[in-house]
Amino acid sequence: MASIDLPRPLQDYFAFAETTPTREGRRFSITLPYLRLDGRIDRLQWWYHLSEGKERILGEEAARNARAEAVTRFTHHIERWAQNTAQVLRGDGPIPQLSTHGATDADIPVAAAAMAQVPPPAEPSAAADDAAQAQTEELPEQAAAAGGASVAAPQVKIAFG
Repeated sequence: MASIDLPRPLQDYFAFAETTPTREGRRFSITLPYLRLDGRIDRLQWWYHLSEGKERILGEEAARNARAEAVTRFTHHIERWAQNTAQVLRGDGPIPQLSTHGATDADIPVAAAAMAQVPPPAEPSAAADDAAQAQTEELPEQAAAAGGASVAAPQVKIAFG
């Protein structure tokens, strides 16, 4: 079975970017976003470089040739990766979905369905803020009443990622 089962050529799913040029030349990236088996989005990325000297000698043709070569190598890399991990890239959406060999389209998680299962972060209400503030104000008084040292409530920090 093929490791890539997409309605369009794999290159149609690629995103291309270039970083800020340096004295050494230009750096480019090719990115393939995909949906993992658990429904989360992930990516494969390929970087390539075009030296300033090569670009000066060959002109804009050098950038086109470097990009074509990088796309070919990245495509082969993705095919080998999918075969080596016994997975298939498939789907009709704008982002391919990863599945295992033998899985049907019904087995593939849909991003919208997976994201719908994740509840949005709860907005803190004014009552919850007041209760938290009252609780932190009571802590030093409770410690003093118990004869212990003053205890400050720790700052709560939340990181998303």
